[in-house]
Amino acid sequence: MLNDLQISQAAKLKPIVDIAKEAGLQEEELDLYGKYKVKVHLNVLERLKDNLNGKYIDVAAITPTPLGEGKTVTTIGLSQGLSFIGKRVFTCIRQPSMGPTFGIKGGAAGGGYSQTVPMEDFNLHLTGDIHAVGVAHNLLSAAIDAHILHGNTLKINPLSITWNRVVDVNDRALRNIVIGLGGKANGFPRETGYDITVASEVMAILALTTDIFDLRKKLGRIVIGTDTDGKLVTAEDLKVAGAMTVLLKDAIMPTLMQSLEHTPVFVHTGPFGNIAHGNSSILADEIALKLADYVVTESGFGADCGMEKFFNVKCRYSGLKPNCVVIVASIRALKMHGGLAKVVAGKPLPEELTKENLPALEKGCENLTKHIENGLSFGVPVVVAINKFTHDTDKEIELVKKVSNEAGAEGAFVSEVWAKGGKGGVELAEAVVSACEKNSNFNFLYTLDIPIKDKIETIATKIYGASGVDYTPRAERKIRRYTEAGYDKLPICMAKTHLSLSHEPKWKGVPKNYRLPVRDIRASIGAGFLYPLCGTVRVMPGLPSTPAFTKVDIDETGKVVGLF
Repeated sequence: MLNDLQISQAAKLKPIVDIAKEAGLQEEELDLYGKYKVKVHLNVLERLKDNLNGKYIDVAAITPTPLGEGKTVTTIGLSQGLSFIGKRVFTCIRQPSMGPTFGIKGGAAGGGYSQTVPMEDFNLHLTGDIHAVGVAHNLLSAAIDAHILHGNTLKINPLSITWNRVVDVNDRALRNIVIGLGGKANGFPRETGYDITVASEVMAILALTTDIFDLRKKLGRIVIGTDTDGKLVTAEDLKVAGAMTVLLKDAIMPTLMQSLEHTPVFVHTGPFGNIAHGNSSILADEIALKLADYVVTESGFGADCGMEKFFNVKCRYSGLKPNCVVIVASIRALKMHGGLAKVVAGKPLPEELTKENLPALEKGCENLTKHIENGLSFGVPVVVAINKFTHDTDKEIELVKKVSNEAGAEGAFVSEVWAKGGKGGVELAEAVVSACEKNSNFNFLYTLDIPIKDKIETIATKIYGASGVDYTPRAERKIRRYTEAGYDKLPICMAKTHLSLSHEPKWKGVPKNYRLPVRDIRASIGAGFLYPLCGTVRVMPGLPSTPAFTKVDIDETGKVVGLF
């Protein structure tokens, strides 16, 4: 059997200009990056402004194992399935970070016969957007320390600086560092650290912006710390926001690629789904919705993370209303949530998860039921996609279908898009078309005019199932400060583990009778949200003992090998 990379490399791709033309784009709206990638100019929105929007579909998932449950595979496969049944479709997904690609997780192009291609380009540098974000972010970092060195007229308090540097590599040794050593000429010594680039607020801003001028304003509002009087200091104060905007003038344009079945795919931005909103860009969605009858996008991690933020943060800023949510579930993950086995990234799947076990599956389906409930709470129809593996039995599949129907979903449908491409997603595609014809009474979980604590507690109790929220004294002080500064009207972007509905990664299924601890709350004023920190959340991953990069190389013909 061919692996994902071999399938990608064996595919016969269409020139990207042909994909663009078939999608409704014009030559003067394109900037080519070789034969199979193209940037799309934002002025296309002016030309298409009178077009009606297509149907808007978000693909989410149950609480995943560390191996993932096939969300991107399903996103691409569903799009191919919609095309297979004659629908005009567009896919909008995030650009993956190279940190996880070379660490444990691998790439994020999908898999099998449901991939974005060329897979190597997608998982590596693509069109350089992540690098542009990193340079813009680090320019601000450099501006801060240079300003302090050259007199510090803004009276920046070095102990208040919250703006780290970034690099798109998993490197735990950079999490906490001291800079400015070696004498006065090398800067002011202080503690700081590195985050992975996709965790940058600049990336979150790029994903939530609506045009280049809005981008300029948002970058200027970035808060890097306070002065000695406690006043917030911004990128605008440091006179660096204009240069940051210029560095991002090409990155603001979505990149067009194609699926294995030649459906158009926008790849744009890649914010982390645990500390940021975990969704691709508003701009890509807006363009796609003007060009297609159905737009399939994807939220990061489980529905409690990416989907909740898709609704409460992204849709709030875009004004776009979703028509349907697809929740991806795998039977192996549901059995894990039923207490059957522990799944460890980088290690083989425990054998007991590959054997029929209806009691464990039924117990684990509580997690699926909760995610269906969460989707329905926003007034949007929910469709369950069962990402089928060869060891799944008919009885197990029927049980998941029964639970999904009882929970209020439109149904649960087997997806075989990894093995069969669009043909394996026909049943799911038809179910999504049917769901999109129903009335979507979309509503936000909370209004912006309620206090910060009320917003946090609404998410904690209604989405996570917590009985309440506990705040550290530090979090209490921050809430008072942000309220006094007028930031209490911003939406909330919770930062927590993706491996549990709760803050504790080890708690599987549907944790009950617990209180959610908020140890700190930070402000991404440029992006436009507050993010409470629940438990320990890493913004700089580390490498395992045997990283994925050890398998990546060039073969005797010059082809890339080892990506997955």
